[in-house]
Amino acid sequence: MQGHGYGQPAKKPPHLAVLVLLRVLFVAAGFLSIGFLAWAMLLRLAAVTRRPLDWGLFVTALFADIAAIVLVANDPSDDASGVGGTFGMCLVLITLVSATTYYLIAEIRHYGRREREFAARSTPAYGYPGPAARPYATPVIPTMPAAPAMSGMPTPPPAAPHTPVPGPPPVVPPSHRPAPARIDQVRAELDELSDYLRKHDGQHDGRREDGIER
Repeated sequence: MQGHGYGQPAKKPPHLAVLVLLRVLFVAAGFLSIGFLAWAMLLRLAAVTRRPLDWGLFVTALFADIAAIVLVANDPSDDASGVGGTFGMCLVLITLVSATTYYLIAEIRHYGRREREFAARSTPAYGYPGPAARPYATPVIPTMPAAPAMSGMPTPPPAAPHTPVPGPPPVVPPSHRPAPARIDQVRAELDELSDYLRKHDGQHDGRREDGIER
């Protein structure tokens, strides 16, 4: 008993240019034969779609063409203008127009439906996972077994938290101010300089007065 699996992959339809070329060839064959090969278009359609309806239409068109050939061939007139010949030609033309119209419409719809099915199956539907990727094997890292604890050894006490010892406060250097002794020394030197200048000026004035008196 088989389980439910994925359906068969959709077959990609032929290229559009190939389909158009085949349609032109079969339609041209029907018109160039004045309708006596109209059944070839329906045979091509039945082989593509494989539907019982298309096979039935192919057999009908084949018998209509055979009947038209028989009527035209058995017409007593030379130019097939009698009743049999006229009826046979009308039957051929009706079969040609009907077969051509049905063939083109049915084949275009058929390949359009196949194109949509191929696009739908190529894209994974929403909610259904696509083909599962092959999982990679995770490397197993061997671990060393833990050493068994010795029952006879005492358990060391937990270490006390280390408290940082505060250091000495930073020493602020004293601001450099001029010493009072230095100021006094400068002041004394200035006084001595003033006294020396006074004495020098006094001596100079005394000499000048002595010179005048003489």
